[in-house]
Amino acid sequence: MTALPRPVDVLPHRPPFLFVDEVTALEPGVSATGEWRLTGDEWFFAGHFPGRPTLPGVLMCEAIAQVGAIAVLTDPKFAGKLPLFGGLDGARFRRQVGPGDTLELRVELQRMSARAGKGRGWALLRGETACECELLFVLVDA
Repeated sequence: MTALPRPVDVLPHRPPFLFVDEVTALEPGVSATGEWRLTGDEWFFAGHFPGRPTLPGVLMCEAIAQVGAIAVLTDPKFAGKLPLFGGLDGARFRRQVGPGDTLELRVELQRMSARAGKGRGWALLRGETACECELLFVLVDA
């Protein structure tokens, strides 16, 4: 069995904008699953919202996209490429996420070409959907 990659070894993102702590499942070019463990020390909790720290929904979408990028970038066909957001469709936020929570992030890639792709993603909190969205991305030279 091949060891799963560390997010930092695949993604160009770095703290404080790296939102995937661990890859837990991977089928390159097809799907990926990862985890984001929220400690409460993250920069956004101080102001969103004082007295009721809440993970911004847009950052859940970004975390889902980062897991999707892992699925793309581990496929040898896309070596030397960088997936960039081209669009976000059907985003729905279903659960509040806060300090101490762990999100399970899942992405299934759908259509892929040499220049663009589409995927569907979910952020799950204790097995319940916290966020779901469709990702559209373009592939550019890294």
